[in-house]
Amino acid sequence: MKRKESSTNRQNQIVINDKCNIAYTLGFIEGRWKPTVLWLLLRNEPLRFSQLKKMMPDISERMLTSALKELEKDGILQRITYPEVPPRVEYLVTPQGKSLTPVLEELEKWGAQHKNG
Repeated sequence: MKRKESSTNRQNQIVINDKCNIAYTLGFIEGRWKPTVLWLLLRNEPLRFSQLKKMMPDISERMLTSALKELEKDGILQRITYPEVPPRVEYLVTPQGKSLTPVLEELEKWGAQHKNG
């Protein structure tokens, strides 16, 4: 979620992220859709927007666009535009994003073990 830079919540987030490495890490993958987008790209990269949308039928185009932009801004994804007609765009996980693989794998395992009870 985007916060105004001057808000108290944003200032608290900065302080918490500075003091807690877990909070800092979660800041990159927080949100409803970002972990799924990243997980799918880690398993299937490169992917185009339409391919991601097919893999995530419940996400709106607006939310997918937002998640992709945030992950790109944070240096987790790379957007490659090919100079073709029509333009082709693919998304790849950066080395920094790939370093989150073990974290996401452990979260996936934990979720599988505890989801139903």
